[in-house]
Amino acid sequence: MNKFLFFVLLLSGHVAFAQNQQADSLNTKAEKENFSDDWAALTKYQKENEILPLPTRREKRVVFLGSSIFEFWKQKDPEYFNRNNYVDRGISGQLSPQLLIRFRQDVINLKPKAVIILAGSNDIAGNTGHVTIDKIMDNIKSMAELARLHHIKVILCKYLPVYEYPWNKRIKAADSIVKLNEKIEAYAKERNYTVLDYWTPLVDERKGQRAELTVDGVHPNLAGYKIMEEVTDAAVKRAFKNWH
Repeated sequence: MNKFLFFVLLLSGHVAFAQNQQADSLNTKAEKENFSDDWAALTKYQKENEILPLPTRREKRVVFLGSSIFEFWKQKDPEYFNRNNYVDRGISGQLSPQLLIRFRQDVINLKPKAVIILAGSNDIAGNTGHVTIDKIMDNIKSMAELARLHHIKVILCKYLPVYEYPWNKRIKAADSIVKLNEKIEAYAKERNYTVLDYWTPLVDERKGQRAELTVDGVHPNLAGYKIMEEVTDAAVKRAFKNWH
């Protein structure tokens, strides 16, 4: 009887262990959530946004919305953002339609007084055959209109000079960047938005970035970012000159 009871208990233990292993396996699979539908990478800043306190009534919060230029900037000079009311929401590699999708979560919901929009270079670098300057501008215009609707001051950037992309040297981007910047500047003047000119202080004779200010011809080094900080602060000051 004791042997039989021992056998039953042993068998029950094996069954329970197997069931627990199966349950753990199912739980592990359930935890591996599929984010393939998050094309715009909304999850990247979701938790940071949740813990970011809303600005005070008098606080002049500024959100930087863009791609790798902005994301790497905070990595190279975090103190610049820490000492100002600047919130960096750059995601490397993003196209202008991805920025538009993120606009509500990463700009509007953070209640800034101003947004700096830097968009278009990755669209040009993609070489998919479907991107045009006008389509880039459509996305920039949509973001600007959303900002104005929510009483957020709009600062539109003239993109940094790029002669060619190291990862796709078939594309000579210089003239496309110039054309995009001309349209951005014309639209900003038409709508009375502030223009932030990153192109002029960084450009060389080929309409690319000055070699001493860049790591790869596309992304600035710290010296390049220091120049960008000066023109950014000046543009923010202009945007807020009538702010009370």
